[in-house]
Amino acid sequence: MSGGRGPAREIRVLVVDDDFMVARIHAGYVTRTPGFTVAGVVHTGQAAITSAAECGPDLVLLDIYLPDMSGLDVLGTLRSASHPVDILVITAARDVTTVRAAMRGGAVNYLIKPFTARALTERLERYAETHRRLAGLGDETRQEEVDRLFGAVRGVPPPLPKGLSVTTCALVASALRKSGTDLSAAEAATVTGLSRVSARRYLEYLCTAGQAELRPRYGTAGRPEHRYRWTG
Repeated sequence: MSGGRGPAREIRVLVVDDDFMVARIHAGYVTRTPGFTVAGVVHTGQAAITSAAECGPDLVLLDIYLPDMSGLDVLGTLRSASHPVDILVITAARDVTTVRAAMRGGAVNYLIKPFTARALTERLERYAETHRRLAGLGDETRQEEVDRLFGAVRGVPPPLPKGLSVTTCALVASALRKSGTDLSAAEAATVTGLSRVSARRYLEYLCTAGQAELRPRYGTAGRPEHRYRWTG
C-alpha cells in the first residue's frame, strides 16, 4: 500500500470506468466519503495510465472491462510504475481467474458490481484506516502491527492471541456493542462476568481487529482511564 504522504492530507482517488454514468456515480461515492477526494475520472485503460502518471493518485478505482485494454493490464502497468498506486478493483467480472489475477497483481480489494454505496464506503474507510496506520509507523514494525495492517486492508481480523477464545471474545464484543457507549475494562468485566484483566485483553484485541477503539478519559490527576467503544 502506498504510504508516507502524511495522514492529514485527503486521499486522492482516480476513478476508471468505461460507463460515463457509472464513473460519475462512483466519483460521487468517493466525494461523500470523509477524507477522500476525486483526483480524476477517465474511461479507458490508456487514459488511466496517463492520468495516474500526471495526477499521482493514492488509490485507483479500476474497472476490468475497458474499451481499449483489460483492466488487469492497467493494473500491472500501474503497479510496476516508478510511483505505484494502490488499486481497488470494481467490476462485473466474477470469475475466479480474474479475481486471482487481481489479487496476484496487487489489488488491495475487489468489489463486484452491482453493489451498494455502503459497500464501497466501507472499503474506502478500511483503506483510509490502513493508510493512516502506515503513516504512523517508523522504519520498522512488529508482527502484531503487521497483522493489524493486513487485517484492516482485507477486512479480516487478526488471529486471537493464545489464551483467548472465540466464544468469550464474542461475549465481550456483544457487551460493548449493546452498551451504546464506552466501557472501561472493569465495567466490561462486570457485564460479562470476567476478570478485569481478561476483559481488558479482549477489549485490546477488539481494538487490534478494528472493531473497537480506545478512548482515554483524562481525570483531574493521575493516568487517564482507558475506555473502549464499539466501532464494528
